[in-house]
Amino acid sequence: MRVLIVDDIAETRENVRKLLQFESDVEVVGTARSGKEGIQLAHELDPDVVLMDINMPDIDGITATEEIRQKAPHIQVVILSVQGDQNYMRRAMLAGARDFLTKPPMGDELISAIKRAGEMAHTERAKGAKQQFTASAGAGASVPMAGYTPASRGKIVTVYSPKGGTGCTTIAVNLAIALHNEDTRAVLVDANLQFGDIAVFVNEQGKNTILELAPRVDELEPEVVEEILVKHEASGLRILAAPQRPEMAEKVSADQFSKVLQFLQRMYSYVVVDTSSILTDIILSTFDVSDVIVLVTTQEIPAIKNARLFLDLLLTMGIGKERVVFAMNRYDKRIAITPERVSENLKHEVSVTIPLEEKIVVTAVNRGVPFMLDNKSQPVGRGVLSLAEAVRARLNVLEAENEAPVIKR
Repeated sequence: MRVLIVDDIAETRENVRKLLQFESDVEVVGTARSGKEGIQLAHELDPDVVLMDINMPDIDGITATEEIRQKAPHIQVVILSVQGDQNYMRRAMLAGARDFLTKPPMGDELISAIKRAGEMAHTERAKGAKQQFTASAGAGASVPMAGYTPASRGKIVTVYSPKGGTGCTTIAVNLAIALHNEDTRAVLVDANLQFGDIAVFVNEQGKNTILELAPRVDELEPEVVEEILVKHEASGLRILAAPQRPEMAEKVSADQFSKVLQFLQRMYSYVVVDTSSILTDIILSTFDVSDVIVLVTTQEIPAIKNARLFLDLLLTMGIGKERVVFAMNRYDKRIAITPERVSENLKHEVSVTIPLEEKIVVTAVNRGVPFMLDNKSQPVGRGVLSLAEAVRARLNVLEAENEAPVIKR
């Protein structure tokens, strides 16, 4: 993995270079003292990863990141900043940064971020090469499209909202139950590692969690995983819960989490992931491996505004809008903000509406019995069934597009 270091402080550049020299699969190909020099060297050296300081005297790191990514989308940028502010992180991600670390980063944290970004760079390069090969194939040649997914591989469906309190966990839990059956088994995973609630929603708290899998992620066996996952007796759904104490979340890295998800793909037809609204490394790595993202909004203006920002962010991350199923939760016909108006405003169709039925939902949460078990015929249950069908349909379309042969005219 070829790395370019961009920082106006010589001591920082040297410290990072020394740290990385012990990694056999990482090579520092150059260093730059300013944003302008970083842009130039990125063009000349074509690294896999750029470590970019955010505060520099000529061009700031966010502007430099945007320019590098526009010219070379396969180059991944990891931002380093003394400011841990969420606004800085959001701006960096909108500019196309792959990761955001606070200075001084821990050695393991920095190396892990570089390797994640490097793997993404290699994937993007491979896609570019495959597309070039496809474009130049001879008449009548048939070449599989980039991103072809074997039929035996399960699908990762991530439920996310950039605004807290929109009902993501309720949707994730009930969607997983709707997708689960004997032929297409589902597993529900909590990616909100500090304050995850899915175990409470199904009344299964106090049992095994992600902490039992993460440390041994490179040596997992299906039989062991099956034993560790919590089985929800009422539905047959398997569950991977968040740690029981917030401070334990730090024991799980983004790399470990994404590897766990990818292993679960080998065992289950659907891996449904509940998330927090904050864009942690765990959440960002989940987006990277997701087949479909269910984006949840409500009729509240702040939720719609944040949904627009998130759709823009996905574009900078290289995740196409076709992978997003847009859902409006707690839909109330009495409110003038309709799904049609939101679709038109955000230039992305609201595929599904889940009606407001507060009494049924709150009662289900407090009982620890998801409403899809005993109220799926009610409007809110039918809304989740519609969402499950929309997710299946979108996955089928994406898979068909990936499998379709490309014919040279």
